[in-house]
Amino acid sequence: MKPTLKNARRATAGVERGGVRSVRVASAILRALAAGGGTRPLKELAAATGLARAKVHRYLTSLRNAGFVIQHTDTGHYQIGPAIIEIGLIGLRRINPVAEVCNALPALRDQINQTVTAAVWGENGPIVVGMQENDDWLTMNVRVGSHLPILTTAIGRTFLAHLPQHVTRPLVLREQREAQVKKIALPSAQEIGALISEIRFRRLARAPSALLPGVDAIAAPVFNDHGDIVSVICVVARANAEITGWNGSAVRALTEMTARISAQLGYTKAVTLRPVSVEPPLERRRRAPRCSGRRARPGQDI
Repeated sequence: MKPTLKNARRATAGVERGGVRSVRVASAILRALAAGGGTRPLKELAAATGLARAKVHRYLTSLRNAGFVIQHTDTGHYQIGPAIIEIGLIGLRRINPVAEVCNALPALRDQINQTVTAAVWGENGPIVVGMQENDDWLTMNVRVGSHLPILTTAIGRTFLAHLPQHVTRPLVLREQREAQVKKIALPSAQEIGALISEIRFRRLARAPSALLPGVDAIAAPVFNDHGDIVSVICVVARANAEITGWNGSAVRALTEMTARISAQLGYTKAVTLRPVSVEPPLERRRRAPRCSGRRARPGQDI
């Protein structure tokens, strides 16, 4: 039988250049399901994808037969199925959080032309695992393998705000004892509480000239699929660069980078960049006092 235009169209129905259209549609439905927290009714999935309910229902039936979605018998809502969960877990196990963070540092450094570092939590607190310096090299004795203070650094404060208290408290007490011996002023309990509230609200920690005069540091957390903090990325810049304020270009680039890495690690909550005019709930009633702390000589930890 001679091929006709009509037969050719039928043969290529659902096929796109370099792929199958039905796979793209199914992927869009699964993404919409994930964006809704993993459970959504049919009408919401249709609205989120812009597809007709009947078409979404047909795809969901096929996805359910494949184990990619399940349907609650009482509500009729659709939910991510065991097959998708298994595939996702296998993918997550192949991702090394430290490698993902360190691999992202050069791009962030090039984007803002500032020194960037990455740290993870170790037995003795934050430890630097990656560092990319910019052209305007700052004299610091921070290198890969350096341990950082918790109460006086942007990285340390980020871990303090997002780790359980039983994990951080022993090291905080140790820092406080050492500070007493050396007669070094540290943030008070009230100041620490205000800092933690602000960091959790903004998902950013700033340390403007806290340790090295004229040098600011701002840090953001990276989360995994369980919502646990696995790393912190920090931007270090001279204060006169004016890019590390709450609305600075470094802040936006840092927030977008950490949000992207967190998503790659399975974190599903959206990250909102708070404008400087928006204050944490506690600070609307009482502005946090400025933290006290020693000023470091050039070359001390940031």
